[in-house]
Amino acid sequence: MKQKLVVIGNGMAPGRALDKLFQIAPDAYDVTIFNAEPRVNYDRIMLSPVLSGEKSFEEIIIHGDAWYEKNGVTLWKGHKVVAIDREAKTARSERGVVASYDKLIVATGSLPVVIPVPGADLAGVLTYRDLDDVNAMLLAAQSGGRAVVIGGGLLGLEAAAGLKERGMDVTVLHLMPTLMERQLDEAAGHLLQKAIEARGIAVRTKANTEAILGTDPALGPPRARAVRLDDGTEIEADLVVMAVGIRPNVQLAKEAGLAVNRGVVVDAGMRTSDPDIFALGECAEFEGQCFGLVAPLYEMANVVAARLAGDPAPRFKPSALATRLKVTGVDLFSAGDFAEKPGRDEIVLRDAAQGVYKRLVIENDRIVGVVLYGDTADGAWFFQQLKDGADISDRRETLVFGPAYAGGQALDPMAAVAALPDDTEICGCNGVCKGAIETAIAQFGLTSAEEVRARTKASASCGSCAGLVEKLVALSLGDAYQADARKPICPCTTFSHEEVRRVIVGQALKSIQAVMQALEWKTSCGCAKCRPALNYYLLCAWPEEYRDDAQSRFINERAHANIQKDGTFSVVPRMWGGVTSPAELRAIADVAEKYRIPTVKVTGGQRIDLLGVKKEDLPAVWRDLNKAGLVSGHAYAKGLRTVKTCVGADWCRFGTQDSTGLGIRLEKFLWGSWTPHKVKLAVSGCPRNCAEATCKDIGVVCVDSGYEIHFAGAAGMHVKATELLCRVRTEDEVVEYVAALMQMYREQAAYLDRIYKWAEKVGVEHIRCTLTEDEAARRGYFERFVRSQKSAQIDPWARRAAGEERREFVPLELPRMERSMEIA
Repeated sequence: MKQKLVVIGNGMAPGRALDKLFQIAPDAYDVTIFNAEPRVNYDRIMLSPVLSGEKSFEEIIIHGDAWYEKNGVTLWKGHKVVAIDREAKTARSERGVVASYDKLIVATGSLPVVIPVPGADLAGVLTYRDLDDVNAMLLAAQSGGRAVVIGGGLLGLEAAAGLKERGMDVTVLHLMPTLMERQLDEAAGHLLQKAIEARGIAVRTKANTEAILGTDPALGPPRARAVRLDDGTEIEADLVVMAVGIRPNVQLAKEAGLAVNRGVVVDAGMRTSDPDIFALGECAEFEGQCFGLVAPLYEMANVVAARLAGDPAPRFKPSALATRLKVTGVDLFSAGDFAEKPGRDEIVLRDAAQGVYKRLVIENDRIVGVVLYGDTADGAWFFQQLKDGADISDRRETLVFGPAYAGGQALDPMAAVAALPDDTEICGCNGVCKGAIETAIAQFGLTSAEEVRARTKASASCGSCAGLVEKLVALSLGDAYQADARKPICPCTTFSHEEVRRVIVGQALKSIQAVMQALEWKTSCGCAKCRPALNYYLLCAWPEEYRDDAQSRFINERAHANIQKDGTFSVVPRMWGGVTSPAELRAIADVAEKYRIPTVKVTGGQRIDLLGVKKEDLPAVWRDLNKAGLVSGHAYAKGLRTVKTCVGADWCRFGTQDSTGLGIRLEKFLWGSWTPHKVKLAVSGCPRNCAEATCKDIGVVCVDSGYEIHFAGAAGMHVKATELLCRVRTEDEVVEYVAALMQMYREQAAYLDRIYKWAEKVGVEHIRCTLTEDEAARRGYFERFVRSQKSAQIDPWARRAAGEERREFVPLELPRMERSMEIA
């Protein structure tokens, strides 16, 4: 008969233990989980990207509801266990649910440390440990204002970066002289501080918090208004986040009579003082040490799973720890012991111009400490050398340059990865080595990094090893590897972009819910990755029947303005073909002065950008611009951005055609329609190409005999010249061919593919032949584009200013999907 296993806690460590247990002994236990949080298991490491808006909650779920059902697990959500009866072998939740056990796992995690200063209990003072804390911070950030983060460690800096991305004015207070002093040496700590300050976040080190000051109680319930330091300095704060450390949550275990010191005491088999009770995670203490990083917690989980399956051999042996900071644009890695001690020396590489710092601490010809800043690509390799205790005496001169020079000569990146030993740890978070990844690829026929992630968990946590995993897939598959091979839209489905589009058209599906129902989506409401794609595909297929779902668009498209790093917005009025008038310029100047807009800048697309518009001023700014006849330039849109022109034959002595007039005609004809990605056009009046038409998504070059139509250029992160589509004689033909090309792109490209990416996938010659040799096909694309424009050319600024469109900044109390899209 199956034994009964009860798990108290539903975090990453017990989740990993159950994954392993179901793998090696799938039928050994009936499992019941009590989770104090009212939700499924998720990746706490990725809370910072959720706070910053880079990910949604749905994207960080580890075990969705289907996983519990598949494995026969009873999950009690929102049930905090308040008592363990060791004699009766039961656990009881505060809501009265009692579960009996043969074996019990205590995984109660940790509690955030709250500094015992006056005002710590005021409203507006938060800690940072779980999704509820993140949601509270997001709610506070909606009102903008000032935030103070107390603590300059990993969590504090990640919280500060997230709040800054959400538009708050952020100050970090840190007690020690340098940031992250436990993980970084002094030099790297100073570099990190400069990088954090460059993001607009104020940093004060040697800052000791004396009190949190509240508002006047006579004006209503008091809440935080400032933080006072011991030197008397007061820093205004509408929100205070404490991120100063954690302590093991041991009260339940202590009340049950288990041996407790700082944490719940366990042996090498993760057993507590009661042989039928295991403890793991942040609440466990082994040989006087508690652990907060995920790698040792997963090692604990593997031991517990093996012991539950009847294998007494595995023992917990804490290994060296590595740390990474999850702040976009800040690359930081540290491992081991980098303190100065007798008998140690170091190898240091500094490149101030590139912002790179590498320090290797050497003792007895072995690496004992690593600090990398600015370039952390070789972190996994250095960490492996440290853990293996590898003798580096024969490669000391080239060691700091990483595995590419491990043999004394430079290797290309793929060769360097190929040269790594099979036992090299690729994913430190999940303890996955190179050999395990290659074995999984061969055994299960994996063809993508996503499949490797799902099978092995490599890159499934912090994601910093994703590039290495991708290289391993490429190496394993060789010529059969295709970086753009068919991939699902997102983890919610197994269907690709192309398959979803075919079903939408073939089955006449006209709502996101209908698509998810027909294709048996794994989640009931989708995620921040698939919903925008589905919304676009439905709009494109059924332009007059499907209504745009604003909540399935990204923040800039919902706000009809570009959010800036300080939380203000950028407003760009449309200027047809780059042509303006004194009246329009006067209106723009008046708006800039009236609303105190700090920066007015000419864009590369021949328009004027108003930078620094406050969110609350947007409707009034739009209203005033509308009065002068200015409409949205869609500078934020997956749609037509600009049509750049030169002065053409009207003014230029080299001009062959009226490029300005044609540009205006094209822009007025094409604007408004949603496309898979942004689209930029240009019309040059002669082959001298002053409007740079040959590096745009679509370009027209005027020649003596008529017009050359070009497409599939790029001039951003990827630079590419256009391909010639055809030559035509009249403006009418230009309009027809360009509109047909736009519609073909709209109907065929995967969401978020630029035109050049789409052309690479379907073939330039295929596009050219379709539009130039198949007149019926070209006319069909053209007519479908014209039809779709009937419902597309509506100025969103005018609608919003008139109050005809709903407010896009959605409060967090909305259903979960809408919250995830607000985060996106």
